[in-house]
Amino acid sequence: MMYEHETVIELSKNKVVLLTLGASLFVTLGIWLLQLQFMVGILAISFFGLCLVFSVAKLFDKKPGLILNEEGLIDNSSGVSAGFIPWSEVTGFSIFEIQKQKMLVVGIRNPEKYIEHSSSLKRMINKANYNLCGSPVAITSNTLKMKFDELTSLCNQYYTRYGKISE
Repeated sequence: MMYEHETVIELSKNKVVLLTLGASLFVTLGIWLLQLQFMVGILAISFFGLCLVFSVAKLFDKKPGLILNEEGLIDNSSGVSAGFIPWSEVTGFSIFEIQKQKMLVVGIRNPEKYIEHSSSLKRMINKANYNLCGSPVAITSNTLKMKFDELTSLCNQYYTRYGKISE
């Protein structure tokens, strides 16, 4: 369906390649750490191994990273993307920062719906997102062809224009 006002933000393959290389490096470091500090090595391999799997999947993903239109937003920016979220379910946006990494948190009226509708691994990650930043949906610009400040501004513009109408 074509929309009069639609913005499509593609995935940045260059950024995804860098994330893949970084995750590979940290998995390798985790293997080395197994010899020195077993638990730290296991944690590094587990966490960065997941990052590696998700980033490789995004390398071959042909869908855009994020779409904004009159109906809502379609999140495909990460390995635990929320998919379609209608504006009627969005309560606003906020910024969450951890270790200098900014995430655009999408406030959701019914967060449980977005936690429970996925696989057990995604459910666990979405629940952790919810506990950490107040929503299971947090979008970073790390995989998008857009800077974080532009992403924040654009999402707020769409929410102001279309989200407030549906309340």
